Amino acid sequence: MASYDYNGKTVLVTGGGSGIGEALSIAFAANGATVHILDSNKDAAMNVAEKITKSEGRAHLHSCDVSNQEDVKRVFAGIAEKSNLDVLINNAGIAHVGNLENTSEKDMDRLYAVNIKGVYNCMQAAISKMKAQKSGVILNMASIASSIGIADRFAYSMTKGAVLTMTYSVARDYIDFGIRCNSISPARVHTPFVDGFISKNYPGKEAEMFGKLSKTQPIGRMGKPKEVANLALYLCSDEAAFVTGTDFPIDGGFIKLKQ
Repeated sequence: MASYDYNGKTVLVTGGGSGIGEALSIAFAANGATVHILDSNKDAAMNVAEKITKSEGRAHLHSCDVSNQEDVKRVFAGIAEKSNLDVLINNAGIAHVGNLENTSEKDMDRLYAVNIKGVYNCMQAAISKMKAQKSGVILNMASIASSIGIADRFAYSMTKGAVLTMTYSVARDYIDFGIRCNSISPARVHTPFVDGFISKNYPGKEAEMFGKLSKTQPIGRMGKPKEVANLALYLCSDEAAFVTGTDFPIDGGFIKLKQ
């Protein structure tokens, strides 16, 4: 694991109870941060928080629906009363498989609520505190689908494209307040979500499908959550003080080598 000094820093991770979010929460805590895990699944958040505290790290869990602005404001206000908001990582997100024709209005509304409005809600809840501090880092989890076409990912691509452009906008608008904003664009990362997707849609062919999906990355495998977390550790650190308004693919060569 990469090593950076986050002692005395407060880090908020949305969707921090599983997958990439879990890896982010554990990595920042291991590097000295006090981590606030925000997740709609309280049990999952509690499980990660317990892992951190058992390793002598500092973690707090918050049941939070990022699509609900009042819920977000309540949680952020409670944290801001007691500490700075040094780092916000907007990781919470949901997926959808389908092209334009088989994406329903309900599907669109569901993805918009979490992947776009959720990111907006959290950034808006944090920005006034960061302005008052004259410092802060926002890291948004975008996707390779933000910048290139992916088959059968119409609604998902739409939302992640919005995450990318929100990142650029916030970086420009708040640079004079000492606030940095960047995004990470992963390709396929091996998480429990991927395993669940494969087992649900390809029963009896799990190993075969895992291999096929792994090979869609030119490097020949899926990414690991801890690899995304290591990139995040750098981007949110003081060592990256000159980095803002930029998207960072972590994709096994997908964007540049797959085309």
